[in-house]
Amino acid sequence: DHLLVDGNMIPRGLTLSAKALVKGDARSLSIAAASIVAKVARDRIMCELAADFPGYGWDSNAGYPTKSHKQALVRLGVTPHHRVSFKPVHNILYPEK
Repeated sequence: DHLLVDGNMIPRGLTLSAKALVKGDARSLSIAAASIVAKVARDRIMCELAADFPGYGWDSNAGYPTKSHKQALVRLGVTPHHRVSFKPVHNILYPEK
């Protein structure tokens, strides 16, 4: 087995050989197909999150930090599904840092 990674970095700790391909979705049919599968899966997850946590716009923003999503973070707070590494979330959780 051999991994093709979309980007310029190979993740650490892999147990298989791997090759990083910049703009991999344009250079490899396997990466392009995996990208489509990942986006469809992400969209389904975002629709489920929108149903469970209304008001964040996850069904329309696909997880991107739109202005309305950032406003919802302030208004509604952080959910367990928000990334702490995302600066607006971090600033809400740790305002003193």
